[in-house]
Amino acid sequence: MSATEAARAPQRPASLWALYLAFNRLALQGFGGVLAVAQRELVERLGWMTREEFVETLAIAQVLPGPNVVNISLMIGDRYFGLRGAFAALAGMFVLPSVLVLSMAALYGSVSQHPVVGNALRGMGAVSAGLILATGLKLLPAVRSNPMGRAIAALLALATLLAVVWLRLPLPWLVLLLGGLGMAAAWRGLTVGEHTEG
Repeated sequence: MSATEAARAPQRPASLWALYLAFNRLALQGFGGVLAVAQRELVERLGWMTREEFVETLAIAQVLPGPNVVNISLMIGDRYFGLRGAFAALAGMFVLPSVLVLSMAALYGSVSQHPVVGNALRGMGAVSAGLILATGLKLLPAVRSNPMGRAIAALLALATLLAVVWLRLPLPWLVLLLGGLGMAAAWRGLTVGEHTEG
């Protein structure tokens, strides 16, 4: 392995405790959505995944039941430490954040009618949308190495946007129709690539 490849190779968590702490920190930063924070922490700060691996793991996480980032935490924990790692990552995602959420829910009941609270929540919604958009833009370079090619990836992204915003298709239909088309295009790209190399 060359020095460049070694520099690009993902790191790995030092221990179960490091895995727990990383996902705990990730969950505590994720106000309004953890996905943007997950990409920054796992790819940029910790280096446990490349951008391409994050995109692939996210794609799998989205078709599994449950929250995407919880599915990602389980997959990463399992990748490095097996079942123990999956439980450590899951505990990091839930233990302390659950205590905080329950405390805040109790507090919210007493202040929910205050106009300042409503305005603050609306402001957080705008920030959440911005974080999700920023994450999507950061992950765009990973499309370059996608086997289906940039043009098809862009068409599928546009079709998904139209299906969600304009047609308001439910998620199961989106996954079946557009997800199926994406898988077929990627499979075709991989088979054509194999024949070209062979």
